[in-house]
Amino acid sequence: MTGRIVLALVSGLAAGAGLAHVEVAGPLAVAEPIGQAWLAGLQMTLVPLVFGLLVTGIASAALSVRAGGVAGRAILLFAVALLASATFSAAATSAILAWWPVPAGGAAALSGAVASGAAIPAGAVEPSAAWLVGFIPVNPIRAAADGEMVGVVLFALLFGFAATRIKAEQRAVLIAFFEAMVDTLLVVVGWVLWLAPIGVFALGLVAGYRSGLASAGTLLHYVMVVSAVCLALTMLIYPVVMLFGRIGAGRFARAAVPAQAIAFSTQSSIAALPAMIAACDGPLAVLATVRSIVLPLAISLFRVTSPAANLAVAIYIAQLYGVPLSLVTLTVGVMVAALVSLAAVGLPGQITFFTTIGPICLAMGLPVGLLPLLLAVETMPDIFRTTGNVTADMAVARIIGRRREV
Repeated sequence: MTGRIVLALVSGLAAGAGLAHVEVAGPLAVAEPIGQAWLAGLQMTLVPLVFGLLVTGIASAALSVRAGGVAGRAILLFAVALLASATFSAAATSAILAWWPVPAGGAAALSGAVASGAAIPAGAVEPSAAWLVGFIPVNPIRAAADGEMVGVVLFALLFGFAATRIKAEQRAVLIAFFEAMVDTLLVVVGWVLWLAPIGVFALGLVAGYRSGLASAGTLLHYVMVVSAVCLALTMLIYPVVMLFGRIGAGRFARAAVPAQAIAFSTQSSIAALPAMIAACDGPLAVLATVRSIVLPLAISLFRVTSPAANLAVAIYIAQLYGVPLSLVTLTVGVMVAALVSLAAVGLPGQITFFTTIGPICLAMGLPVGLLPLLLAVETMPDIFRTTGNVTADMAVARIIGRRREV
């Protein structure tokens, strides 16, 4: 699927640039509504899917924490790490873009692919009494209909925690309902993504016609910025595990290389699990009883690079559209990025790209119309995402379960 999407994007950009060169605008009138219709198909599932994922994910995590023990400590550490990941990204991405901004004309190059009506109106989030009151959705259904993602996320968070306080029989029925809802919505998303090559080709054709091959340069810049954020976060894991895991950087690095190589080549944390187990049982010296709990739990609930990379995408979109991001807006983005990444782990990458980044953009008042084009070039950032995730999984296992060494 990824290869077909990339091919569709390249073909669309080339076709659009060629049509602009010969000044033929007829296909544009067909391609633009097709691209917008496909984008609308993705957006229609976003709010209910995120709500269902948050309720089930938060309820599951809260129950594990209440159970205590290794699982509870691991999930608390996951939560801290995800929040730290998003905070790091807010600072690092802003610094990178200040030093190396979007190429001149980049905004026009990519935003031209999306009609103004296809995007949520962008606007800065301002600290005020009305804004603070707006955190509490008086009518959650209306908040969902209006795309007020901060209110939706907060309500889902409270709902998920409340679900852990009711009778076990009622909780099982409630969670089963939301799991079934999520599975049904994923089927719908799967149908829409099956048409992704058509939608991405149409959007790429519009971008290519309106901006020529400048779109390709902007997409390359985007890939390098997001990949750099993921790589920087991965490098930050080493001093953290040195400090809290009491292990030398060289020793940890040598132990992590086999799992990192598998993650880099397969873009799959699950594929790297045997190598992570071998590292924990060998040079990382992790108790087997801890490793057997922490590693599967980390693969199921923990992707440390997701908040960083997803928030980096949102900040990049903000610069593309020239939307100023205040400290309050970035704080909102950090909180939403950490929460949705905890809930959406375990879904296919193409689906999580929309379900995790879309809510961040909506919460920060940013357009979401460019996400399909950015998905088409996600392969390279995803390599660095997965490598960082595997590195963090081994680091967490070492921090929680290191054996006493003489």
